[in-house]
Amino acid sequence: MADVTLNEIAVLLAALALAAPLAKWMGMGTVLGYLGAGVLLGPFGVQGFFSASDAKELLHLAEFGVVLLLFLIGLELKPKRLWSMRSAIFGLGGAQVALTALVLGALALALRLPWQSAAFVGLVLALSSTAFALQVLEENGELGARHGRLAFAVLLFQDLAAIPLIALAPLFAVTATVGASGMDLLAAAKALAVIAGVVITGRFVLDPVLRIVARAKVKEAMTAAALLLVVLVTLVMQAAGLSASLGAFLAGALLAESTYRHELEADIAPFQGLLLGLFFTAIGMSLNLALLVKYPLVVTALVLGLVTVKASVLAGLGHWRDGLPWPAARRLGLSLSQGGEFAFLLLTAGVAAGVLFQQFAEVLNVVVTLSMLATPPLLIADRHMAARKGQPLAVYDTPPHSDGHVIIAGFGRVGQVIARILRAKKIPFTALDISAEQVEFVKKFGSQAFFGDASRLDILEAANAGKARAFVLAIDDVEASMQTAAIVRQHYPKLPIHARARNRTHAHRLLDLGISNVHRETFHSSLAMTRHVLTGLGISEREARSMIATFQAHDERRLIEDYKHYTDLEKLQEKARTDASRLEKLFAEDSAEAAAAEAAPMGAGKGAAKKER
Repeated sequence: MADVTLNEIAVLLAALALAAPLAKWMGMGTVLGYLGAGVLLGPFGVQGFFSASDAKELLHLAEFGVVLLLFLIGLELKPKRLWSMRSAIFGLGGAQVALTALVLGALALALRLPWQSAAFVGLVLALSSTAFALQVLEENGELGARHGRLAFAVLLFQDLAAIPLIALAPLFAVTATVGASGMDLLAAAKALAVIAGVVITGRFVLDPVLRIVARAKVKEAMTAAALLLVVLVTLVMQAAGLSASLGAFLAGALLAESTYRHELEADIAPFQGLLLGLFFTAIGMSLNLALLVKYPLVVTALVLGLVTVKASVLAGLGHWRDGLPWPAARRLGLSLSQGGEFAFLLLTAGVAAGVLFQQFAEVLNVVVTLSMLATPPLLIADRHMAARKGQPLAVYDTPPHSDGHVIIAGFGRVGQVIARILRAKKIPFTALDISAEQVEFVKKFGSQAFFGDASRLDILEAANAGKARAFVLAIDDVEASMQTAAIVRQHYPKLPIHARARNRTHAHRLLDLGISNVHRETFHSSLAMTRHVLTGLGISEREARSMIATFQAHDERRLIEDYKHYTDLEKLQEKARTDASRLEKLFAEDSAEAAAAEAAPMGAGKGAAKKER
C-alpha cells in the first residue's frame, strides 16, 4: 500500500461502513463484522483487492487504534471507581486469569510446547474481547445485570493484565526465533525510570497544557492536542523499549481525574473507533484460512477446548465465589469464553520476541477468531435452554420477598439517612439504586441495597411494591425522579409516596402528579442553619425559633399558592417581588405580639395576645 489509491480507500471505507451494521443486524458483534470484511478483502477471500503485504502494512497503521483504545481505558480508571469495584476486579478477575492461564498453559505443555511458550499462550488466551463481549452484553440487555457487571470487572482486570504482558513479552522468549533477545536488568531499570518520568511529568504538566489549549476555544486544536499527547507518550515509551500500548494506557490513567477527561474522550473516540475497525479488518485480511482447510480437526479441537475451559472456569468462579445462580453464572462464562483482540497484538509481539513460531501464531489467530464467532450462537442456545427449563434470567438484582415494607428509590445521601432510622426501628425496607458503583460502595459500610431501576415496572414488582406500606422517592436526578413517580402513581395508586424535591419547580411537578408529601431537600437544613446564624448574631433562642417557624409556615403556604401559577414565569416573578414585604410584615407582627406578651400580667398575656392575633 505504498501507493494507496482512491479505489483502495473507497473499498476500505465501504467495508468499515457496511460491515458493522450488517453484523449487528445478523445478531453478531461489530468485531466479527470487521473480521469478516477483512477475510473477504484479503488474499484468502475475493482475489484482487489486498495482498498479504498490503494487509501487513495496513495492520501496522491500524495498531494505533489499539493504542487509542488503551488510552480511553486509562481515562475510565478513576481511583474511586477502581476502589469501589476492587473485590470483583482484582478478586474475580485475577482468579479467572490465573486459573484459566494455568489450565490452558497445561494443555499447551501437553502439545509439547516449551514451558515459556506454554505460559505465554495460556496468559494470552485467558484474555477475552473487551470490545466484543461488552457489545454482546449490551445488545442482549445484560450489561446492567449482576453477571454483566462482574463481566465488566473481569474485562477491566484483563485489560490491566494485557499492558504488562505486552511489555514483558521478551521475558518469555525461547530460542525458536533467531535474534530474539530477553529483557536484561539494565533495560528493566531503564523502563521503570521512563515510566516514573512519564507519571511525574504527566501529573504536573498535562492538565496545565490542556488548560492553555482549551482557552483558545478552538475544537480542532483540542483534538490535535489529545492525539499529540498520545503520540508523544507512545514515542517516549518506544524509545525506552516499551510498548506503545503501555504508554497510551499510562497517559489515559494520568488524565482520569482531569477536568478535560470527557472532552478528550469525545475528541478521540471517533478516531479510536475507526482505527480499531480498521485493525480488525486488517486482522481478517491477515488470517491464514488455508490452515483451517489444512488442519480442520486440530483447529476445531482448539476452539472447543478454549471455549470450554474459559466458560467453565468463569462460570464456576461466578457461582462459588460471587454467589451467582447457575443460569447467570453460565451467561457470565459464555459471554467471556472467546479469545480477545489483545491476542492478535500479543501473538504478533510473541513472534517478534521469539516466544512463538509464526505458523503456530497464525493457527491461534484463526482459533481466537472462530471463538468470537461461536459466542453469539452459544448465548442464544443458552437462552433457549434456560427458557425451556423455566430459568428466566434476571436483568437486575432480585430483592428479597417482603410484605409491609418501605421501598427507598435512590440510595444516596437522603435515602441512606432514612434507611438508618428505619433499620434502627426495625422497620423493613428495600433500597433500590440504578448506580452499580453506589450499591457496591454502601455494602462496604454494612448497608444493603439492590441494583435496579425503580422506574421499571418489573423491578417494582420484584420489590413487591403492591404490598409495601410506603414509597420513599429519594432519586437525585429530577427527570428520573419524575419518571419513577409517574410509574408508581399509575400502577400503585394507593401506595403513599414521600418524595424528595431538588427545588420548587420539582416540587410543583410532583404536586401535578397528586403527590402531597413533598419535601424539598435543602429546605429544613437551611432553616436549621439560619437559626444558628441568628443566635450567633445575638438574637435570643426563643425569638430565632419564632422567626424560623413564621418563615416556614409562610414559605410552605407560598409553595401551594405558587403552584397555581408555576408555569407562568411573569406571575412568579411578581409574587417574588411582593414576598419580601409580606415577610417583613409578618416578622413585625410577631415582634409586636412578643412585646405585648411580655408586658401583660403573668397568665393573661398569652391569652390576650392570641385573642388579638
